[in-house]
Amino acid sequence: MSIQRACTVMSFLVLVGFISISQGKASERPNIILIMSDDMGFSDIGCYGGEIQTPVLDGLAKNGLRFSQFYNMGRCCPTRASLLTGLYPHQAGVGHMTGDYKLPSYRGNLNKSSQTIAEVLRPAGYRTYMSGKWHVTRHTGPQGPKHTWPLQRGFDRFYGTIIGAGSFYDPTTLCRDNTYITPVNDKEYNPKTFYYTDAINDNAIRYIKDHYKDHSTKPFFLYVSHTAAHWPMHALPEDIKKYKGKYDGGYVATHQARVKKLKQLGLLKENWDVAPLVGKWAKVKNKKREAMMMEVYAAMVDRMDQGIGNIVEELKKQKVFDNTLIFFLQDNGGCAESLGWAPMKPGVKYKPWGPDVLQPKIWPPMQTRDGRVVRTGKDVLPGPEDTYLAYDRNWANVSNTPFREYKHWVHEGGIATPLIAHWPKGIQGKNRWAHVPSHLIDIQATCVDIAKAAYPTEIEGTKITPLEGVSLNSIFKSEKLKRQQAIFWEHEGNRAVRKGKWKLVAKHRRPWELYDMAADRTEMHNLAKDKPDLVKELVQEYEAWTKRCGVVPFGSWNKKRK
Repeated sequence: MSIQRACTVMSFLVLVGFISISQGKASERPNIILIMSDDMGFSDIGCYGGEIQTPVLDGLAKNGLRFSQFYNMGRCCPTRASLLTGLYPHQAGVGHMTGDYKLPSYRGNLNKSSQTIAEVLRPAGYRTYMSGKWHVTRHTGPQGPKHTWPLQRGFDRFYGTIIGAGSFYDPTTLCRDNTYITPVNDKEYNPKTFYYTDAINDNAIRYIKDHYKDHSTKPFFLYVSHTAAHWPMHALPEDIKKYKGKYDGGYVATHQARVKKLKQLGLLKENWDVAPLVGKWAKVKNKKREAMMMEVYAAMVDRMDQGIGNIVEELKKQKVFDNTLIFFLQDNGGCAESLGWAPMKPGVKYKPWGPDVLQPKIWPPMQTRDGRVVRTGKDVLPGPEDTYLAYDRNWANVSNTPFREYKHWVHEGGIATPLIAHWPKGIQGKNRWAHVPSHLIDIQATCVDIAKAAYPTEIEGTKITPLEGVSLNSIFKSEKLKRQQAIFWEHEGNRAVRKGKWKLVAKHRRPWELYDMAADRTEMHNLAKDKPDLVKELVQEYEAWTKRCGVVPFGSWNKKRK
C-alpha cells in the first residue's frame, strides 16, 4: 500500500471514528420536552395547591424538581417570545402583542436578531418538533408571509394554530407545517371526536413515534404549547362530569382549601397576608352557571394532564423517559377577561360549512361548522361547541390564590407560574423545591447548556442578541444559581424589577410599589415610602434596562394618545 493511499484510508477511518463518537455523544444527550399551558393560575394544579386532578403533573413533580419562584411575562405573546428566544420579549421584537407599531421592539414578529431554541439546537444534532399554539407572528393569513412561522424558525415539523385562541372543536388558523387545514379535512389525524387539547398531545406523541422510527440516533426537542385553559370554556362531557358539584360551595370554600394546602406545601408562609377574594358568592344570581364555569375550567386542565400522561407513556415505551428533560409551566396567571356575557343576536341562521372552509375568526365565531349559532349570554352554560364563554374575574382570583392581580399585570398573580422539571438522569434527588427566583429567559440557556449546543453571535451578517438568562442546570445538580443581574418586566405599561428579595412593581401610569418577597410575597404591604433610596436604585436599574432593550412608554407610538 502506498503512503498516499495509507493516509487516505487513515483519514477515512478517523472521519468514521469522529462521526461515531459524535453520534454516540448525541444519543447520550437528553431529549427536551417543553410543555406550556395557557391562562392558568398559580395554584390550579394539584402539586401547587389546587383541587383539580392532575396526577401526571403531580407525579413528575414528586419525582423531580419544583420551582417556587419562577416567572413568566404576564401575557401570551411576550411569554412565548421570551420562552422561545431566551431574551426579553422586546429584544425579540414582540414588546406588546402581534401588532406592528413600526418600532424595532414592537413589530409583532420574532426578529432576525433572535434565535429560537429550535434554531440553536438543530445545528447541534437535535430534531425539532412543535405541537400547539405559536402566537408570535403578525403574519397569520394562509397565503401571506411565513418567515416567522415555526418551520421557518427552526422546527422540522409543526402541527397547531398560528394565532392565540379559538374553539377547541374547530380551531382558527389550524395548520400542519405551512399549510392551513381544518379538523375535518386533515388526512393525517381524524379522531372520532376532535378536541384541540387531545389533538396537541396526540400529534406530539406521533412526532415521538416517528422520531424513533426515522431518527433514533438523534435527540429531539419538542415544544408542546397548549391552549388549555384559555377561553372559551370548552370541555368534553366525561371530563366535566368528574367535577359535578365540586364548586357548589363557591369561591370561599375553594379559596380556603387552597390556602390550607399552599401552607402545607410551604408555598405560603403563615405570616403572609393572603390577597383577598374579590367575588361575593351571595350576590351571584345564577350559582349553577357560575359553579359550572369552574367545573368546565377544571375539566380542561384535567384533560390536558391526561394527554401529558400519554406523552409520558410513549417516552417509556421508547425507553427514553429517564433521559428526557420535561419542563411544565404556564404562560401567565389566571385570566380576568370578561367574555360571553352579552347574548348573540337572536334569529340569525347559518348554513353548514364544507370541510375546506377555514374558521374565519377567534371571537365571535358566529357559527359552528354544522351551522349552529354560537351561544353567549348570562344564562348559557359552558362546555359545548356552540358556546363561547370565559370563567371571568372572580374565578381567576381563586385560580391565582394567594396572589394579587391577573394576566396582563406584573404583580405576582400575573407572572408567578409553577415550573416542574423532571429528568431522572440529570436532576439530583426527588421531590425537591428550588426557591431561587428564576425566569423564562433561563429556559433557552438551560437547553443550550445541557444539549452542548453553540449559541451563535452572528448569522448571515446579522448580529444575534446574546442570551439574557442563566442555565438552571446548576440547580439540577443542587448547586446555587449564578445570576448577577436583576429580572425585569414590562407589559402594557405595567412594570417590575426583581432583585434578590426585593420587588419593585407598578401598574400603568401608577406609582411604584416596593415589596419584601421574603416577608410578603403576596404584595400586601407596600414599603415604597419607607425605603425611598432603594426605590430610587431599582428605578434606575429599570430605566437602564428599558434603554438597553428598546422598551418605550406604552402607547407612545400612538400620536393621539398623550
